Amino acid sequence: MTMPVEETEALLKKAEQELDGAKTADEIRQTWRKYYLQVGHRNLGRILIGRAADEIIARRRSRGQE
Repeated sequence: MTMPVEETEALLKKAEQELDGAKTADEIRQTWRKYYLQVGHRNLGRILIGRAADEIIARRRSRGQE
């Protein structure tokens, strides 16, 4: 069962905020465990290396329209 697109996008933005605020490796691991089942490892990794959640969302939307 998949979750609605709007909910996934909101979770991506929330995960981005939490990862940006993480100060330790343990905080990053906690955030990862909290979100990876909903938004996926790949998207979390992209956020972790600096890609904005809005960029990920825009790419997902453009792929859905093709």
